[in-house]
Amino acid sequence: MIRFEEVGVTYDGAARPTVTGVDFEVPEGELVLLAGPSGVGKSTVLGAVSGLVPHFTGGTLRGRVTVAGRDTRTHRPRHLADVVGTVGQDPLAHFVTDTVEDELAYGMESLGLAPEVMRRRVEETLDLLGLAGLRGRPIATLSGGQRQRVAIGSVLTPHPRVLVLDEPTSALDPAAAEEVLAVVQRLVHDLGTTVLMAEHRLERVIQYADRVVLLPAPGAAPVVGPPAEVMAVSPVFPPVVDLGRLAGWSPLPLTVRDARRRADGLRARLSDATATATATAGTATVTSETPVTAGVPVPAQSRRPAPAVPAARRPFFRRRSSPGPVPPVTRVAEVRGLSVRRDGVHALRRVDLTVTPGETVALMGRNGAGKSTLLGSLVGLVAPGAGTVTVGGAVPHRTPPRELVRKVGLVPQEPRDLLYADTVTAECAAADRDAGAAPGTCRVLVSELLPGIADDTHPRDLSEGQCLALALAVVLTARPPLLLLDEPTRGLDYAAKGRLVAVLRGLAAEGHAIVLATHDVELAAELAHRVVLLAEGEVIADGPTAEIVVSSPSFAPQVTKILAPQRWLTVSEVREALA
Repeated sequence: MIRFEEVGVTYDGAARPTVTGVDFEVPEGELVLLAGPSGVGKSTVLGAVSGLVPHFTGGTLRGRVTVAGRDTRTHRPRHLADVVGTVGQDPLAHFVTDTVEDELAYGMESLGLAPEVMRRRVEETLDLLGLAGLRGRPIATLSGGQRQRVAIGSVLTPHPRVLVLDEPTSALDPAAAEEVLAVVQRLVHDLGTTVLMAEHRLERVIQYADRVVLLPAPGAAPVVGPPAEVMAVSPVFPPVVDLGRLAGWSPLPLTVRDARRRADGLRARLSDATATATATAGTATVTSETPVTAGVPVPAQSRRPAPAVPAARRPFFRRRSSPGPVPPVTRVAEVRGLSVRRDGVHALRRVDLTVTPGETVALMGRNGAGKSTLLGSLVGLVAPGAGTVTVGGAVPHRTPPRELVRKVGLVPQEPRDLLYADTVTAECAAADRDAGAAPGTCRVLVSELLPGIADDTHPRDLSEGQCLALALAVVLTARPPLLLLDEPTRGLDYAAKGRLVAVLRGLAAEGHAIVLATHDVELAAELAHRVVLLAEGEVIADGPTAEIVVSSPSFAPQVTKILAPQRWLTVSEVREALA
């Protein structure tokens, strides 16, 4: 159905090809996962299937790509629209109409389908993706995850033979992601639809893939094979595979179920290691809050430092240190009885939240729960309908932006919203001026977060992960005491996520407070001191990460599910315990 024959793509002005030597075939009715680190050209490969590369993006395509027998060199995207449906990383760039129902119908209208067919397919898609309650809603009022589902639905309604999905679950909560992937799997198994999907959250999709196409490095030839074989050599892999490598399991497990069947020996090793460490230390005490398995205390997040305000700030990223010790602040931000109504919907209801210096708080909950609205209230983008919000002693929505930027910074779901200059150098220079920082401060941050970004690169040409790194550097240039991040791991591979975690941990150690809204349960397990669960605009749980996520079937990380009833959250905790 899809055939790549020695394909290489070089964009105009680029010194070397983005991808080269791409040669593989996707048979009809298969789901093939395209994996690899950030920036290796996965989006370029996907764009070549729909003809967007090179007809829309420009550049030179060598080799040949055929889809259902049509050569994309001679068939422009409009000539492939009846065969290929594409959903890119940015759902907003996908939309043409104003409401959900109109967007679902637009593609079929363009193909000239009969009205009765259009009506039936719209209803089917609304039910498949759980969008029936949103059918009349303006797209502009939807959450990021809701927009993602609408974007996927809009390409499903014309019933294409090939689906090209770029990060389809990146903005979805775990339950919604499972629903979308179940729909995709049904299309593959029942209708014979061919799916080529790129996704960084491999823990969500690897078990559904028939084969994996791995792009191991920029310009490297792809590695193609069954998922377990490719994961054994892949530089990117989900926690279940990481745990399997640590435990020496072969073949590597791809699902929690497979891993649990082999985990008895690992649980015994962890129990012995914990007992030995406890006896050696001679100071550990089993309390009502210490989980116990088989009579042995098992630490949960025992090696994660509790948030604390340091006596003096230490330099971070080799930036200039503060002129003197920072006086202790009891609360960086405080929300009391906050209610917000947006477009006739109660986005937040009587929310209370306190954030202290050095604390990392993860806001979690399904799409539309109010996470982004709460972040918007903290940064002054959303005015309270009732209740109060204070950040650093200021009321955000009444504080001038130049003053507020030194108290709180937000990296939004769409990092490109913060980027307006023509080059990375110009963007960093503007950030330095706005923050009153020394020239070069922002550029050093960019290099630390994601090395290899050229100075003359246009921000719009960056991948999602690279855009996030640049936007985060722009915000951090002002060194705000409170840092807000909305879905910060969209478009990031595991290595880039690890670098982000290291950066955020360093900021927290300096005394910065961090609040992040995320559907990434692995990120929350790795980083957060507290988890706040929201539903229908209300806080339904607020407590230590271990207590909240372990008790939740939806938000528990893979390691927790595999090693239950022992309470471990991350592979790094397990690795340290066995060391």
